[in-house]
Amino acid sequence: MILLSPLGALGRTSLGFLASIGRVALFALATLRHMVSPPFYGREFAVALLNIGWLSLPVVGLTAIFTGAALALQIYAGGARFNAEAVVPQIVAIGMVRELGPVLVGLMIAARVTSSIAAEIATMKVTEQIDALVTLSTNPMKYLTAPRVLAALLVVPCLVGVGDIIGIFGGYAVATGSLGFNAAAYIKNTVDFLEPLDIISSLVKGCVFGGIAALMGCYYGMNSGRGAQGVGRATKGSVEAAAVLILAANFLLTGIFFSL
Repeated sequence: MILLSPLGALGRTSLGFLASIGRVALFALATLRHMVSPPFYGREFAVALLNIGWLSLPVVGLTAIFTGAALALQIYAGGARFNAEAVVPQIVAIGMVRELGPVLVGLMIAARVTSSIAAEIATMKVTEQIDALVTLSTNPMKYLTAPRVLAALLVVPCLVGVGDIIGIFGGYAVATGSLGFNAAAYIKNTVDFLEPLDIISSLVKGCVFGGIAALMGCYYGMNSGRGAQGVGRATKGSVEAAAVLILAANFLLTGIFFSL
């Protein structure tokens, strides 16, 4: 019996994990169904676009520009050991567009938007506003989840594109201002080195990461416990799940795109 107890605990943990994956998958499928079937709530969609897109620009811009600047300094310092300082424009461009831009924007959205959505919906559940929606014959998932997930799917790729540009500009500013690079040559090397697949992969990653961030916020908010502790646990769990899933999805998507 002593030997079987750890195995039983491992089995229960594994079954619980698989059950959680199943619940999230069913929630995602239900959300997808609600996104493509009427009625549609345009006002909720517009508010979600504003909150997820426009209001996230400051944190995305600041994160991207400092990351691009630091990346340029690190590449220059590392390249100097091998007399390869000239590769700064190319590596900054590919690093920001392929990996750092999408991942950092996704994590910033997870920190800012996922937590906000989870806290908002969980509070609505605690204060019985979701029950009121059901009483008014309004499907909570169609009214709360579908507009937010759809908005994130559409607007986060735009944020990723903006973040890529700002990050490359941060590297450009440091390289031309402090490291002695010629401005025209830096821009030419950046443009010549990037390929269409790099840009496409960046935008696709943004779409996937945005969907994950919004979906996790809605899922944890809808399934939160009662009271202030339930709201806190839902908010914390949503950010943790979104961050881990974004990093896992980034690994899978990178393998898919760049193994072609």
